[in-house]
Amino acid sequence: MKLLIIEDEEDLLAALKAGFEKKGYVVDAAVDGTDGCELAFINDYDLILLDLNLPGMDGLEILKKIRENDLHQKVLILSARSDYAQRIEGLDLGANDYLVKPFDFGELEARVRSLLRRSFTQMGAVLKFGRFSLDTCAHLLYTDQDEIIDLAPKEYSILEYLLLHRGKAVSAEELIEHIWLSDSSLFSNAIKVHVSTLRKKLAAHTDQELITNLRGAGYCILKPVQNIDAKLRRPNL
Repeated sequence: MKLLIIEDEEDLLAALKAGFEKKGYVVDAAVDGTDGCELAFINDYDLILLDLNLPGMDGLEILKKIRENDLHQKVLILSARSDYAQRIEGLDLGANDYLVKPFDFGELEARVRSLLRRSFTQMGAVLKFGRFSLDTCAHLLYTDQDEIIDLAPKEYSILEYLLLHRGKAVSAEELIEHIWLSDSSLFSNAIKVHVSTLRKKLAAHTDQELITNLRGAGYCILKPVQNIDAKLRRPNL
C-alpha cells in the first residue's frame, strides 16, 4: 500500500514515515502544502495523511482540490486543530477520518488499516450536478449564478438522496423508505408529484434533463462523464 504524508513538523514526519515503512508501506512525504498537493495529483495513493497547518497551502485547501477532482481518494486528517467546528469543516469537505494531535501511532495505524479496508466514495458537503450545487449543510440548492431555488422539504430530500446514489436507479419504494419511513401504499403518488415539481424547478434553469425515469427501475441522476486523464490534471496552485 502506498501512502502520502503531508506534514510540516519534520520530526513527526520522519517518525511517521519510518513507522509506516517498518510496517511494509511505501511512503512519500512532503513538508510543504504546495509540494504535497502536487504529489497528490502526480501519483496514485491508497491513502493520504494530511496535516492542516501547512506552509505554502493550507490542508483544507488541499483537501478541497482533491475532492474537486477525485471522490474516491481516501484522506485522513492529522491536526492539532481540536476545535469541533474545524473537525466538522474537514469532514464536510470530504475527509474520511480525523485524528487530533497528539496521537498514538498504534491508533493511527489502526485507522489507516480500517480506511484501506473500506471501498466507498467520499463526497463533500456540496453536491454538484449540471448547473446546480446542493449544499447539504445549509439544505439549499443553488444555480451556477448563485441563485437560490426554493425547494419544499420533501423535494430537497428526494434530490439529496438521488445525488448521494448518483448513477443508480432508485425506486419509489426506496425513496419512501428513506424519506417518509411509512407504508409505501400511502405515498406512492406523492413521490410522483414531488419528483414532477422538482423537475419543473430544475427545468426553469436548464434544458438538460437531470432526473431520468428508468422504466420499471425508478429515478436516476446519471453520473457525469469523467475525463479518464483526470488524475493527471494538476490543480491551479
